Amino acid sequence: MKYLLLFLLLLSQLLASSIDLSTFKADFTQSITDDKNKVLTYKGDILATNSQKALWRYSFPIKKLVYLDKNKVTVVEPEIEQVIIRYINSNFDFFNMIKNAKKISKNRYLTIFNNVKFTINLKDDKINSITYLDEFENKVNIDFKNQKQNIHIDNNEFVPKYDLDFDIIRD
Repeated sequence: MKYLLLFLLLLSQLLASSIDLSTFKADFTQSITDDKNKVLTYKGDILATNSQKALWRYSFPIKKLVYLDKNKVTVVEPEIEQVIIRYINSNFDFFNMIKNAKKISKNRYLTIFNNVKFTINLKDDKINSITYLDEFENKVNIDFKNQKQNIHIDNNEFVPKYDLDFDIIRD
């Protein structure tokens, strides 16, 4: 979860960087490979804006919604009727991190935050994938498809939606 939050912050900043993005919408496949080459795969879609708002809608293997609004993260897990609301303190320097991202090949960039290396791959000037090692040394790869950039996304998309009967955990 910690690195998902870092990734959300990273993506939010990519949207605010010199890459010409104000919004990003895509389908994603997230693969997590452990040291025994066991792979966990998650699928869904993402919406994000350069105002540090994002929504990850996981659809496989379980349904889960992860809302990011600056330093507030809300995770809605409808299958277990639970909502987790967490505020994160971060010294994440968006502009400095992206400014220091190094182009390592034609469509590949490397940036580092909290000693984690994020490799960002572009295709046709769109974010195609992001790869990094999580805190357990698992390789995390997020591939994007059907990317749309700089489209209108209604701010209401980023308002957490859940049944009022769900258990709410504030962390």
